[in-house]
Amino acid sequence: MQNDPELNGKYLGTITKDFVQVSDTLKEASYQIRKREISKYPIFVFSREITKIGGLLIAAEERDLEWNINASYLDDFVGRQLVQADKVEEFHHAYRDPDEYCCLFVIDRDFMNFVFVPYPED
Repeated sequence: MQNDPELNGKYLGTITKDFVQVSDTLKEASYQIRKREISKYPIFVFSREITKIGGLLIAAEERDLEWNINASYLDDFVGRQLVQADKVEEFHHAYRDPDEYCCLFVIDRDFMNFVFVPYPED
């Protein structure tokens, strides 16, 4: 799980533009997921079309975004077999500090990948 070069070239500009607009909301949602002990590993799904992974947090049309954003977490991804059970430990090691980085799962047609984006400095 790394920041994939294909992701960087093709998607990072539009993701970053949307991320900047919603980063405070995502940071608070991440905090709440961890505080309520739902998961130590929040994941935010960025998709151009509505997806059933996680729950809808921000619809693209609500905030004039290119991406819909769902809130999810590691156990949901394991249950959906998006992260294989034997890869959970690897995921734990790759996961970055959720107070500093936002874990995104980007979905666009046939492309799916994780990316960690730093929250903007206050």
